[in-house]
Amino acid sequence: MRNHVMKTKLIASLSAAFILGAGCATVEPPKELVSARAQYEAAMKSPTAQQNPAGLYDAKKALDVANEAYGEDPEGEETRDFAYLALRKVELANAKASSELAVAQKNKLVNSRMKQTEQSLAETQKQLEQSKLAMKDNERMTAEEIRKRDEALAKTSEELEKERQARAEAEKKAQSVADELARVASTKREARGIVLTLSGAVLFTSNQATLLAGARTKLDEVAVALQKAESSGFVVEGHTDSVGGEASNQALSERRAQAVRDYLVSKGVPPEDITSVGYGKQRPIADNTSAEGRANNRRVEIVIKPPNTVTAR
Repeated sequence: MRNHVMKTKLIASLSAAFILGAGCATVEPPKELVSARAQYEAAMKSPTAQQNPAGLYDAKKALDVANEAYGEDPEGEETRDFAYLALRKVELANAKASSELAVAQKNKLVNSRMKQTEQSLAETQKQLEQSKLAMKDNERMTAEEIRKRDEALAKTSEELEKERQARAEAEKKAQSVADELARVASTKREARGIVLTLSGAVLFTSNQATLLAGARTKLDEVAVALQKAESSGFVVEGHTDSVGGEASNQALSERRAQAVRDYLVSKGVPPEDITSVGYGKQRPIADNTSAEGRANNRRVEIVIKPPNTVTAR
C-alpha cells in the first residue's frame, strides 16, 4: 500500500513538473530530458516499479531539477547536464528494479528445478528399495544383480547432481552478464532471453545510422559482456517511431541494427553468433502520440538468447 501511495505521489509530481516546463519554455527539450521523461513514465507504469521505489524517487528528484533548469534556461548547458544526470538516474533505477525482479524470478525457477530433481531422486531411491524388498522376498535376484542396481542408482544420483551444479553455474553466469549490462542501459528478462534496450537518441543522430562517439563507448562495454555470456546467439533489433513512411522507417531500423551488429563484431563478438533485424514501427512499446512515447519507441534492443541446453563440465 505504501509503495502504491509513493508511486501515485511521484506520478503527480512528475506531471506537475511537465506542466511547469511546458508553460515556461517554448524551446524543444533536450533529447536527454525527453528520453528521461519517457523512461521515467514507463518505469512508473511497469510492474517492476515496486522493486525499487527509493531509486525511482531519487530519479524523480533528479528529473525535477532538470525540468526546473529547462524552465529557467531551455538552451543552457546546465539544463542539458541536469537532463543527462536525470536520464542516467532513471536508467539505473529501472535497471536495478528489473534486476531485482529477475533475481526473484530466477530464484523461483531454480527452486522449482531443484525440487523436481529431488523428487526424481527420491522416486528412484523408492523404486530401488522396493526392488530390494522384492528380491529378498522372492530370492530371485543374485547379489551381483543387486550390486549393479546400486551402481546404476549411484550413477543416476551423480548425473543429477552434476546437472544441478551446471544449471546453478549457468544461472550465476547469466546473472553476472545481466548485472554488467544493467550498468550500461535498461535490461529485462523475457522468455526469449535477456533484453538490453538502448535509446536511439543515445546511439544515433536523427534519421541517421552512424553511431555517435558516446554510443561506441557504451557498446564497448556491451561487447565485453556478450563475450562472457553463455548463449545460443544474439539478435540486434532496430525499432522506430511512427513518424515518416513505413518503408523509410523499416530501412532506417535495419541500417541501425546492422550498424550496432557490425560494431559489436569489430569488438570481438563472433559474427556467426550475432544477427540483426529491423522492425520499423511494427513493435512500439509506448504511445506514438506524444514526444515521450515516440522517444521511447526509437530504440535498439539486443536479445541474449538462453543456451539450448545446460551441460555439466
